[in-house]
Amino acid sequence: MAKRSKKSKGQNPMDMMGQLQKLQEQIQVTQSQLAEETVTATVGGGAIKIVMTGDQQCLGVEIDPALLEEADVEMLQDLILTAFNSALEDSRQLAADRLGPLAGGLPI
Repeated sequence: MAKRSKKSKGQNPMDMMGQLQKLQEQIQVTQSQLAEETVTATVGGGAIKIVMTGDQQCLGVEIDPALLEEADVEMLQDLILTAFNSALEDSRQLAADRLGPLAGGLPI
């Protein structure tokens, strides 16, 4: 009985390496761009604002001074936590939106 050789869907290994290298370069460029893009999450009717980059670096926290006059520490903590988590989720989604299409180009 003759054995059949398995071929990788007609892909030349050198072509695949070139595609992978190009994909890696595209990912690096996209990651650099993400570091420059920002998302902003606002909670409490604008009382708390968090600015975060697409690579999940927190750039700023703004708190409306009127909120501090009320001196409700628990509410302030909850608002900050909610805003931070919202900004983080938005940042992760931005990264997924930018990097996701690149994963579709993997030659596998």
